[in-house]
Amino acid sequence: MNEPFVPIEDLAKHFSVSISTVRAWVRQKHIPKDTYIKIGNTYRFRIGDVSHALTKKEEVGLPIYIDELTEIKPQEASAYAYQITSGIDEVDDDQ
Repeated sequence: MNEPFVPIEDLAKHFSVSISTVRAWVRQKHIPKDTYIKIGNTYRFRIGDVSHALTKKEEVGLPIYIDELTEIKPQEASAYAYQITSGIDEVDDDQ
């Protein structure tokens, strides 16, 4: 791919999650090292590569997949992002 690298803020906005969530995905290796570069404390990501990696459920093993995020209402997005980063199988939407 000849896609440009973008800052972490752009990646978080693309997936409708916080920057902290993206950092957690990197720490937990949900986002593979070959999809970003790190210079000092600065990350740059290729959105297409990250999206492809996150949707490969067999290799990544996320409890919820990015394809499902497109069906989530904005007010539910933070609960699902928490679910991804904490490994919870279900989120109680009534809270």
